[in-house]
Order: sequence, then structure tokens, then C-alpha cells
Amino acid sequence: MTSLQNKVSAPQLRKSEDRVKAPIHYPFWFGGTASCFAACFTHPLDLVKVRLQTQQHGGARRNMLQMFMHVARDHGVKGLYRGLSAAQLRQITYSMTRFGVYEEMKSRITTSSKQPSFPTLVGMASISGFIGGIAGNPGDVLNVRMQHDAALPPEKRRNYKHVLDGLVRMVREEGAASLWRGVWPNASRAVLMTVGQLASYDGFKRALLEHTSLQDNITTHLTASLLAGFVATTICSPVDVIKTRVMSAHGTQGLIHLVTDIFRQEGVKWMFKGWTPSFIRIGPHTILTFLFLEEQKKMYRKLKELE
Repeated sequence: MTSLQNKVSAPQLRKSEDRVKAPIHYPFWFGGTASCFAACFTHPLDLVKVRLQTQQHGGARRNMLQMFMHVARDHGVKGLYRGLSAAQLRQITYSMTRFGVYEEMKSRITTSSKQPSFPTLVGMASISGFIGGIAGNPGDVLNVRMQHDAALPPEKRRNYKHVLDGLVRMVREEGAASLWRGVWPNASRAVLMTVGQLASYDGFKRALLEHTSLQDNITTHLTASLLAGFVATTICSPVDVIKTRVMSAHGTQGLIHLVTDIFRQEGVKWMFKGWTPSFIRIGPHTILTFLFLEEQKKMYRKLKELE
């Protein structure tokens, strides 16, 4: 009987030991590099999402596949990567900040015998997301503008050569305040996105380890990140649409006036406009980010002989 109990309890004990190890302090920039790697694969989906969200009401309407083919046909494969430099700047600022702050706070309250509760994870994710949203706003504005530029009439295109050219021209032509256009809806979205991704990922990962036979491996990481991507897409969709409209606008229309106009012209359905391409982008981006992040952590533990 004792032998049988030992055989049954060994995997559970091993999983338990994995969870209660003393927290390891990882480099602050891990989340930023993981997100940059992921963005290289998912940028075309992000570009299509922006184009769908900025389609003018009453004009020719394209679905996700039609928009993808339209961009590829008119601008080639290179057109699908328009604004990639701005996307990388955004990840280096926005994602590195929110991941770094979140992991730093989490490591400070995690002990070998106590894990932070899910509400605590949500609180930490909210704070780190808000800070990250502010830090990453200039890159986000440029990312949206460069992705949307080719959809504008030739006389309205900004034609930024690259992200540095865009930064210089925005400050010179519109003033430094233009870099913070849409910062509040962007920071609000960043709060929701960070809760949906980071807090949800940790919550799902913990639940899978505690309530299933899964170990702390790539299968668990893949499952938890997929679920987190679904949550993040759904709760971020309304703010994401508003953020895209504000950042791509040429005028200085107020946020309340903009939302009122959207409601009047498009009804409630605008809140989930572009949800499918958003999930198709956020899902793979979330999965790839956490897979890259977990692999970086694994390599770090091996290099530091902490396994």
C-alpha cells in the first residue's frame, strides 16, 4: 500500500515542489524581447486589424480575408510589414515596461510557501499595464499611423520613412504633445490587455498545474496562453477600436464626441469590430510571447544553474 501511495503521490509532489520554489529574479527586459520576437510573426495580422477598424462607414466593406488580400495585392508582401519598426519600438517600450513592472512586483510578494492570489495578480497587472500604456504611447501612435497610411488618399498620407523619421516629424510638425495622442484610451486598453494576458496567464497556468495532470511544460504554457489570448481580446475590443480611431484621426476631435459619433453611425456592434482578426493576432501573439518568455526563463535558469 505504501509503495502504491508513493507512486501516486510522486507526480503531485513534484508539481507542488515546482510551484513553491523560491522566486527567481529574472532580467527586466525579458518580456520586451519576447514580445518583439512575437511581433515579427504577427505584425501582418495587426496591420489587417487596424485597416478593418479604420474602414469608413458607408464605403466598401471588406472582411478580414478580403482586407488581407487587398493589402497583399496592392502593396505586396512588404506592405503587410508596413510599420514594423514602430511595432518594435512599441514592444520595447510598452511590453518591456508592463512585463518588467509586473514580474518585479510579483517577485517581491511571492515566497517559497505563498503565491499571490488572483485578485492580487489582477491589481499588479492593472498597475503595470497602466504604466506600460503611457510609456509605449509614442510607439503605438506611430504604429497605427504607419499601418493605416497606405489606406489614405495620396494627399493625406504622412509617408513616414521609418519610426525615427516619424518621431522627428511628429514633434516638428505637430508638437511633442502629438506623441501622447490617445494616451488615456491607450493606457486603459493596456490595463485590460495586461490583466487579460499576464494575470489570466498566471491564473490559468496555476489552475492547470493544480487541477490537471499537466506538468510545467510547453503544453501547459500553450494552453494557458491561448486561454489568456481569448480573454484579452474580448475585454480589450471596445477600447481597442476607440484607441485606433483616435490615433489615426487627422483632426482633434474629443474622445466623448468621437464615441458618440461611432454609436450614432454604427450602433453597438462597433464594440467588437475587428474581434476576429484581433483574436487571430492577439491569440498567436500571446502564445508566442509566453512561449518565448518561458524559454528565455528556462535558458536563464540553466545558465545560472538554478534548475
